[in-house]
Amino acid sequence: FNTKVKACNCDLCGKSFTRAHSLKTHQLIHSGVKPYTFSCDLCGKSFTLAQSLKTHQVIHSGVKAYSCDLCGKSFTQAGHLKTHQVIHSGFKAYSCELCGKSFTQAGSLKTHQLIHSGVKPYSCDLCGKSFTLAQSLKTHQVIHSGVKAYSCDLCGKSFTLAQSLKTHQVMHSGVKAYSCDLCGKDFTSAGSLKTHQLFHSGVKPYSCDLCGKSFTQAGSLKTHQLFHSGVKPYSCDLCGKSFTQAGSLKTHQLFHSGVKPYSCDLCGKSFTLAGHLKTHQLIHSGVKAYNCDLCGKSFTLAGHLKTHQLIHSGVKPYSCGLCGKSFQYPHQLKKHQQIHTRNYTE
Repeated sequence: FNTKVKACNCDLCGKSFTRAHSLKTHQLIHSGVKPYTFSCDLCGKSFTLAQSLKTHQVIHSGVKAYSCDLCGKSFTQAGHLKTHQVIHSGFKAYSCELCGKSFTQAGSLKTHQLIHSGVKPYSCDLCGKSFTLAQSLKTHQVIHSGVKAYSCDLCGKSFTLAQSLKTHQVMHSGVKAYSCDLCGKDFTSAGSLKTHQLFHSGVKPYSCDLCGKSFTQAGSLKTHQLFHSGVKPYSCDLCGKSFTQAGSLKTHQLFHSGVKPYSCDLCGKSFTLAGHLKTHQLIHSGVKAYNCDLCGKSFTLAGHLKTHQLIHSGVKPYSCGLCGKSFQYPHQLKKHQQIHTRNYTE
């Protein structure tokens, strides 16, 4: 049989070809010149070769004749199927020299390396946010459109991106395939696990310029800074209480509903929020992990220790507006104020 030798190399990118004519055609890509322009009637995209146009037009036909035997995913081109099948092999031959991350395709590695470059040439005209890739900008701009075309069949929640809906639906499945090696906590997505692991690292690179408080995530810092602004745009229709975040208002409104779906198996006490039940269950565990450095007294919750330490500090931050008497705890002030109310009534 004949072995084809790739003797013709491109001086610009190093790609090899078996024929001089193929090399010449390839070099047109680098020149930017398209002397033999073949344009798609449907989208206007141009090609240097008629065959390239023909291959492209299959995308518009919607026909996906090449299917993966392992997962059933279909493709318009045999080459795309071949590229996809490398994922199933688990073989990642292309590694990043800077961070060690590996990829199945050379193109994926090249795209990844742009992140390390720090260059973000694609900026959003509406908010100024910049991106490394044009596709990332395009995906981002959908958020500004306000269109949420992807809805969840189970709860009705809508999303701007199909991937966001897909990630959300995993929550309904109850499957938590991503586990933390350090504490065993399970998560529905790899992203949630990655975010969680930052807490174990102890690294808090995001600091508040106003008070110096540090956070593991940029989003947490942004949320914190709202408290300094003093702006509370979210108000409760029932009691008028205002909040800096929509999520805080939503949580608050649960208390007005009176619904307490989370019950303790040991004592039957019910709670509005799952977090409150979890905190309560620590009392039954008998574990008191928070110790006072001054007197050795132990507490189940960090908040209880913090409250206790006020006794040692001698600080009494809660003052009566009528007589000026100070107290260490708000419940002490409240009880004291009843005296003034009783005297006023008499």
